[in-house]
Amino acid sequence: MKTIAIVAAAAVALAATSAHADTFSGPSVGVQGGWEQNSVNDPTTGVGATSLHAKGDTGTLGIFAGYDYKLTPHAVIGAQAELNFPISAHFGDGNTTIDPKRSIDLSLRAGYLVDTKTLLYVRGGYSNVRAGTSVATVPVYASGSQNGWLLGAGVERAVTKNITGRLEYRYTDLSEGAGKWNRNQVLAGVAYHF
Repeated sequence: MKTIAIVAAAAVALAATSAHADTFSGPSVGVQGGWEQNSVNDPTTGVGATSLHAKGDTGTLGIFAGYDYKLTPHAVIGAQAELNFPISAHFGDGNTTIDPKRSIDLSLRAGYLVDTKTLLYVRGGYSNVRAGTSVATVPVYASGSQNGWLLGAGVERAVTKNITGRLEYRYTDLSEGAGKWNRNQVLAGVAYHF
């Protein structure tokens, strides 16, 4: 909750120092949710290397704060920080279980305004997932972080001068060591632009 308060305070501070008439230029805060699928193949986790081959589907909810800058009438660049929480995310094979707890994503985006209300964009950046891993036969449980990179693309549309809706697809590679851990997400969000 401390992280949420810090992100909100930073967004308010940015809003207080800027006033502009363009939806896709300046600070914004928002909420998002959607579908997430984690797929692992012998991943390295908090308990070390595992022999797990599994997929897990879940919902996810999160908050974000960002800042966009209009380079030209049609070109937009921006940065975003976000905190996401999967809903009932544990998956495994009966012996080894992985339970993702939260994700912190830091990314940059570049977009093209097809008209004054619609932004098409691509996103790339860093992702950190905190997850617990348990092995029943040992028994052992450990919590650890997976670091990786993300790529995505989406569309954002102005509903009013200050409110936009967005739809985005993301692929994240959280593989460390010899194993594989990939995440696919489809996220819908609403943002308030200051």
